[in-house]
Amino acid sequence: MELTIKNLSKTYPNGVKALDNVSLTIPQGMFGLLGPNGAGKSSLMRTIATLQEPDSGSIHLDAIDALHDKMALRRVLGYLPQEFGVYPRVSAEDLLDHMAVVKGIVNRNERRETVKALLEQTNLYEVRKRSISTFSGGMKQRFGIAQALIGEPLLIIVDEPTAGLDPGERNRFYNLLSEIGENIIVILSTHIVDDVRELCRNMAIINQGRVLYAGQPQAAMRELQGRIWERTIEKAELAEYQREYDVISTKLLAGQPLLHVRGQQLEAAGFQAVEPSLEDVFFSAIQGQAAQSTLLPA
Repeated sequence: MELTIKNLSKTYPNGVKALDNVSLTIPQGMFGLLGPNGAGKSSLMRTIATLQEPDSGSIHLDAIDALHDKMALRRVLGYLPQEFGVYPRVSAEDLLDHMAVVKGIVNRNERRETVKALLEQTNLYEVRKRSISTFSGGMKQRFGIAQALIGEPLLIIVDEPTAGLDPGERNRFYNLLSEIGENIIVILSTHIVDDVRELCRNMAIINQGRVLYAGQPQAAMRELQGRIWERTIEKAELAEYQREYDVISTKLLAGQPLLHVRGQQLEAAGFQAVEPSLEDVFFSAIQGQAAQSTLLPA
């Protein structure tokens, strides 16, 4: 089973080009879509979920043409959007039952068994009588996954699921997603590098509506082997180092900037070679796109 996206483009009425000739092949398993805020991730997710029309391109889930047979895709789709609205005073059990009816499970006994199984799978069965408004952020996200799983979907889209979750809730969510992603396609759209590194067999980096990398996280890190260096400098030196070196990221360490630089043989300049991380891959791709843009004619 594969989701195939070819030459997908979308420009909004305000002139923003959200998707710029996006092509991806997404196999079964967990697939990470990594990019900064405003990169085009949510636009791509909404388009795949048939919630908006692209200007051009195609989307196929095996034999299903998603753009010309939307109902066929929706029957096998589970979707957890970034902003998941619920009826706050309705219990988890009743709301999931209602959503099962909407998904076409009209037999009461079948629906009852489905709801029970999903609440147990997402570890919400003990709180099934509580209203959604009393749930923590992690519980609400697990409920979102429960509703996305109604109808045994072949494709699940999860948009920025762990933003705002504490470490414990985040780990529980990771475990749940990993279990789900063993047998179907799960697209995880996020700006959090850890989400992709810990969960996904395959990934893509997207920015300004363009795919900058598509492949396996480990392969992406191997491509930077021997090319990532770091050192701590004084704050006053930052601008000078940014002019002289290919600085891909900076962060404060004990009040001093810690630079990650892409290059070769920088020991003499006080740099130390480090193992590339997925964060280095991400920043390197974004930096490379920015550098290429400055070379384009106005």
